[in-house]
Amino acid sequence: IDFKELLFTDNDNLGETEFTQPAILLVSVIAHKLFSDKIGIKPTLTMGHSLGEFSALVASGALDAIDGVELVNLRGKLMAEACSKQEVGMLVSLGLSDEVVEQICAEQREAGMQVWAVNYNADGQIVIAGIKKDLEQLVDILKNAKARRAMLLNMSVASHCPLLQSATEPLVEKLQEMIKDEFIAPVVSNVTAKKYSTKAEALELLPEQLVSPVKYKQSIANIDDEVDCYIEFGQGNVLKGLNRKATKKPHFNVSDMASLEKTIEAIKELNE
Repeated sequence: IDFKELLFTDNDNLGETEFTQPAILLVSVIAHKLFSDKIGIKPTLTMGHSLGEFSALVASGALDAIDGVELVNLRGKLMAEACSKQEVGMLVSLGLSDEVVEQICAEQREAGMQVWAVNYNADGQIVIAGIKKDLEQLVDILKNAKARRAMLLNMSVASHCPLLQSATEPLVEKLQEMIKDEFIAPVVSNVTAKKYSTKAEALELLPEQLVSPVKYKQSIANIDDEVDCYIEFGQGNVLKGLNRKATKKPHFNVSDMASLEKTIEAIKELNE
């Protein structure tokens, strides 16, 4: 992949998941490397949201950065391939409880729809994946159930649901080759919302992650007592918004040189 062209010129490739995933991973890994080189603190644990779990594996020492780029490029290709024979998508529901959204999805699957709750981001914020025409119908069903908002997202794949089953097996071989038993810190699994720190666990959990919901808010709840703060690496600060709803611990983000310096100063103050 020519990252110089991909990241710094106008092109359509960045919208394709096989290119989006390595680009996001690379930017987050570079941000983490700059931070690590400037301040010598070892993470208590690492975690990420969806693709971010692979960035977390790099930060934990279990995956080399170059291997990580190749791995998520393959992951993106496999996901696109799995979704290529039908029009799929994702939507976000705001204002309904987990139980209500799960019940609605289950009822609609009984009626023949292919829709699944796939990202538990925060209380009242759940992402649903599935067949696009089913999701379009689901928007009105969710609104009738008093969702504050239900809208389709601009996504070319249906992440973390059974539609990606065909992508799991080809990923295993590459994981076997690239994941190392050299964790300097545990990684929090999106699948279980619990920590793991062995190659054997990674080989089991990462393929499963493709077809299982991301338990993000559950992960924060499980680890919150173990950490002093959260540091988000990479473009944007989406997780900062989610964490604001889930924890009272400070959250910093490193996305450019200014935020890097700001975060380092804040960490030093925390340690004083």
